[in-house]
Amino acid sequence: MSIESLIEISRFYGTNPEYVLAGGGNTSWKDGDTLYVKGSGTSLAEASPDTFVKIDRTALARIWEKQYPETSAERESAVLADMMAARRSGEEQKRPSVETLLHDVLPFAFIAHLHPALVNGLTCSLHGEAAMREIFGKEPIWIPSVNPGYILCGLVKAAMDAYSEEYRKPASVVFLQNHGVFVGADSVDGIKEQYGGIMDKIGDRIKRKPDFSGLTVTTGSNDDGTIRAIIRTLAELAGSAAFMGGGEIAALVKNRSSFAPVSSAFTPDHIVYSGSDPLFSETADDAGISYAWKDHVQKTGRNPKIAAVKGLGVFGAAVTEKAARFALDLFLDTVKIAIYAESFGGPLFMTQEQINFINNWEVERFRSTVSA
Repeated sequence: MSIESLIEISRFYGTNPEYVLAGGGNTSWKDGDTLYVKGSGTSLAEASPDTFVKIDRTALARIWEKQYPETSAERESAVLADMMAARRSGEEQKRPSVETLLHDVLPFAFIAHLHPALVNGLTCSLHGEAAMREIFGKEPIWIPSVNPGYILCGLVKAAMDAYSEEYRKPASVVFLQNHGVFVGADSVDGIKEQYGGIMDKIGDRIKRKPDFSGLTVTTGSNDDGTIRAIIRTLAELAGSAAFMGGGEIAALVKNRSSFAPVSSAFTPDHIVYSGSDPLFSETADDAGISYAWKDHVQKTGRNPKIAAVKGLGVFGAAVTEKAARFALDLFLDTVKIAIYAESFGGPLFMTQEQINFINNWEVERFRSTVSA
């Protein structure tokens, strides 16, 4: 086992959009008392030795012995400071994943935390936990939806301890509602085997798959006047824009009611890259788009990263073209999740409280900035 194995498994999943989009997901490897964990905002697809932050596991363990402030902002700031202080000498310019503590408490050499749309069709559904038990039995851990960070890590740690006491072995799979899944193994082959089984078993229960035939994505240079004009208007408002239409998208933008299943955020990654509050415009003219945008900003305090236009399609809007494309990628992931969730009782968004937490969390603002 070595850093090369960690790089290999990171690239294996990072280059597969069925498992990882944008800067999502994180991986780690334990080498004795050192944890190598993906840096915040880095890409699994482009993993190299510099991608990973070396952390002193003894220092991480001391975090659980401390008392932190009750208020979320103060608590998360203090925990982050202690995680940063746990970096090995020479790692001072790197920032470890916010989920570093989770990687440390899972007692396996390799950990892969990913957000496949197929898995999140289960974890972001109304009957997710019941469906998970029916498919996988009693052994996987299910963590109810909760704010990420220290609170989530504490819940997982407590669940791991209880699991070990009951089954006399550590849990190797942890499903996180409205988030994704953690898988642990002592080899990269073990990680692949478990993820393959998870995807196959959930896939067997899916009743309908998204139809993306006829889907188009463009920056508008060769499109009709309406799409090109909207891209120009959105670029003036946000910095850059791109368009996606056809396939399932056409069905979703028929009206506000048809757009409802994709009108909010399923996971923290969706908030970071495609926003929590998609704009839906009833009109496609410049004045209507501009008015809808400004009204949206006034109500939410944020620029929308997704702008859906009735009867036309969906636009990604962000500071850079890369970020606008990321917004569309994550919106397409939202579409997949909403459709897969139909097999498990229907889609379940994050709560407004959780959405507000992510939107105001410095950790996720940092990740969004780095990835753009």
